[in-house]
Amino acid sequence: MKLAASGKRKAAACGEAPIPCAVNCLLETLTKPWIMQILWVLGNDGPTRFGALRRKVEGISARVLAERLKHLEERGFVFRNYEPTIPPAVTYGLTHRMAEMDPVLKQMAALGQKWFEEDVRAGRIPDHETREWPATHGPSARPQLPDSPSDRPGR
Repeated sequence: MKLAASGKRKAAACGEAPIPCAVNCLLETLTKPWIMQILWVLGNDGPTRFGALRRKVEGISARVLAERLKHLEERGFVFRNYEPTIPPAVTYGLTHRMAEMDPVLKQMAALGQKWFEEDVRAGRIPDHETREWPATHGPSARPQLPDSPSDRPGR
C-alpha cells in the first residue's frame, strides 16, 4: 500500500503491487461502477453508438460513461470506431477479450440469479415483482416497498 496525498493508505494500482495478481487486475476493472452495465449492453446489443449506450445504461452521466469506455478501451475490453461524419459517429463494441469472458459472465449471471431467488425465498431481500417481503416473515414484520426509489423514506 502507498500513502496518498491525503495521508490515507491507498491500494497499489493494477501492475504496481509488489506481486501483481492477474485476478485482482481483472476485478479492479470489472468492479468499477457502471462497468458491468456497459459490458452487458454491448454484449447483448452488439456495437452501439455513444448516445444509444448512454440511454441504455440508465442513470449514467456522459462524463462517467466516457471515462469508463476509455478505461475499457485501454484494457482491451472494448473497441472504439470513429467515423468523421457530421455529427461524428462513435461506436463502441466488445473485443475478442470479452468474447473469452462471455462463458464466465454467463455462469456468474446464472449463479447470481440462483442466489437471488434463494434470498427472496429465504426473506433476505424483497420480491421485486410483488414489491413485498415474503409472507414467511408475517404481515407486520416487513413493510411493503414503495413503487419507486424516490418514494422511499429518507430520499
